[in-house]
Amino acid sequence: MNIAQQIALIDELCFRPFPAEHGPSDVGFGGPGHHVAVLQTGDGPGGDPAQWAVTVDQFGKDRDAVYEVLASRWGDTDPWNLQTVLLRTAQEEIPEPWQWLGLRANVAWLWEVQGTGRWVAVAVADRDAADAIQLLAVVTETAPP
Repeated sequence: MNIAQQIALIDELCFRPFPAEHGPSDVGFGGPGHHVAVLQTGDGPGGDPAQWAVTVDQFGKDRDAVYEVLASRWGDTDPWNLQTVLLRTAQEEIPEPWQWLGLRANVAWLWEVQGTGRWVAVAVADRDAADAIQLLAVVTETAPP
């Protein structure tokens, strides 16, 4: 999926109805109040550690390219450190999809999309080297914690 397709998908998810139950979707998965789209998938378990690091770096650049397009529409934003979300899960209940994202990614770009009642986050799921690297878009009606 190229960047134009990624942006078009994020735009669509800002208006697509949310599923009533958790489960897979045509773009990733979703549940009540959220969609998670897998924009790209890279190296998985058992891959070369050096190649894994190169892929993480490239996916970070791809995430930042998506940021540039979305920031031109919705405004510049500071990166959101998901480590704080991960740490807070030990002390309090973090709503989905934020808890799920905090377990998988270190940082995200985040916007409240005016006029839609939705939030959009773009992140690279690279927290666990045993999992495939993924560029993710999260669209939700749940404000971040």
